[in-house]
Parts: sequence; C-alpha cells; structure tokens
Amino acid sequence: MPELPDVAVYIKALERFAGGRVIQGASAPAVSLLRTYDPPLQEVTGREVTGFRRMGKRIVWEVEGGLFLVFHLMVAGRFHWRKPEVALPKKGGLAAFGFEHGTLHLTERGTRKRASLHIHRGAAALAEHDRGGLEPLSARRDEFAAALTADNRTLKRALTDPRVLSGIGNAYSDEILHRARLSPLALTSRLTDSEMARLHRSTGAVLREWTERLRAEVGEGFPGKVTAFRSEMAVHGKYGSPCPVCETPVARIVYKSNETNYCPVCQTGGRLLADRALSRLLKDDWPGDA
Repeated sequence: MPELPDVAVYIKALERFAGGRVIQGASAPAVSLLRTYDPPLQEVTGREVTGFRRMGKRIVWEVEGGLFLVFHLMVAGRFHWRKPEVALPKKGGLAAFGFEHGTLHLTERGTRKRASLHIHRGAAALAEHDRGGLEPLSARRDEFAAALTADNRTLKRALTDPRVLSGIGNAYSDEILHRARLSPLALTSRLTDSEMARLHRSTGAVLREWTERLRAEVGEGFPGKVTAFRSEMAVHGKYGSPCPVCETPVARIVYKSNETNYCPVCQTGGRLLADRALSRLLKDDWPGDA
C-alpha cells in the first residue's frame, strides 16, 4: 500500500502533469471504484484541477467549482501517465482522466478490487476521510509521545494506526523501528524518555529520507515503480537477508496476511519473536488497512 513517501511523490507528479489543467473527459468503468453517486464523476469534465493534498494515505484532488476527488489506492491501486487518448486497459483498469496533453489511468492488479474514489461537493465533506492521526513530519516530540501513549499498544500497531499517526504503514514502520533500534512488540507505555525521543527522530528521518530518495528517482517524470519492497530498505521485505548494521539474518512475525520484519540483534536483544503462538496472541493489535 502506498504510504506517506509514495503518496507525497505521487502528489508532486500530479501537480506537474495535471495541476492547472482542464479535465477533458473522465470515466470509471470499474463498478467497484466509485463509492459515491452525487455528484457524478462526469461533473468534473470541463473543470480545472486546482490542487492536490494528502490525507493519510489518501490523495485528494481539488477541482474547480468546489469538487473534491478522494482516492484511496489501498494495496494494489496505481496511477499511470499515458499519451493522449491511450485506452484504459481492460484488465485492471479502474478509471481514466483525459487531458489535452495526456491521460491519467488508475489501475489495480489482482482480483480483490479495494481501491476507492469518493467525490464530494465542498471541503467540509472531506472530514469523513480524516482519521485524526498526527502528521509525523511536523509533530513535536511531546505531541508524538502523547499520541503514542494515549493507549497501551505495541509499537508496530501504534505507528501504523491512522488515528495515531498519519500515512505510515507496514513498510515504513519496519524501517522506522529498525532505525530506532526498538522491538515491534515493545509497548508504548513502557518506552523510556530516551527511547521515545529516538523513535520520534527516527520516524521523521526515515520518512524524509525516503521521500527525497523517491523524488530523486522519479525526477521530472511520473512514478512508474511504486512498491512496498525496495532493495535499499534495511529490513522490510528482507526476511533472511543480512541486517545492514550487524549482518544478522532479518527475522519476521507473520499473522494472517501481514508480516513485520526486524533484526533480532539490533532490535530485540537477540530474541526471536517470530512464532505462531505469539502471532495468534497479537490478534487485534496488528496493523490493518487504513
């Protein structure tokens, strides 16, 4: 699922390619995508795209006349910039937005169609998509600590809960916890002041570094490789590979379709956390979709 760095890069690219441009045509043949019916999608035709913003992991388009399009890409939704009038692919094609100089496609791989588009009239309606989490790049340390300790949760769950922090998911939470040298199963209420400070610094550093890395990768183009698994990551998706700090094989905890990766030396004092009994005990205290 695209997280804060990926969404930030998408928004910059959308600003370059579609900002200030008039939508000449819009279609959404996938019945699973549209979650609202009024206003209709066709109402955006002939209107200028006046801005973009991020709400958690959602991408919001502001369109002339007070219309707002809220996209949630979920796990497999992706935007693609194509030449003018290139047809939306029949397999996986969700929506197309035509502009004079190109066409923006929204696609989704796989059979589970979970990406969504809500269309609203007026900014007040956006409140229903605001999960309330702090913006991790601007939160002060005291705000950050208060948000994480409001409930006693595992760090993995707290970092990925959109009601706590905005825009962080499974991939970057793994990277943040590795940078902070903290166990994914450490409880928020038991962190020392120095550990909380380290987690706060690591959260900002990882998100900023990856946002800049992805922006540099894309340059003036449009993002073509948006994935949760990148070879440069320290631990996420690296089960069995050597930790870049201590060279210990990266371990994992698996529960249902979710997986978290960590270094048992750098983060858990040499203890392996990945066992089925522990995974079953986690139950609700495990990252979900947001």
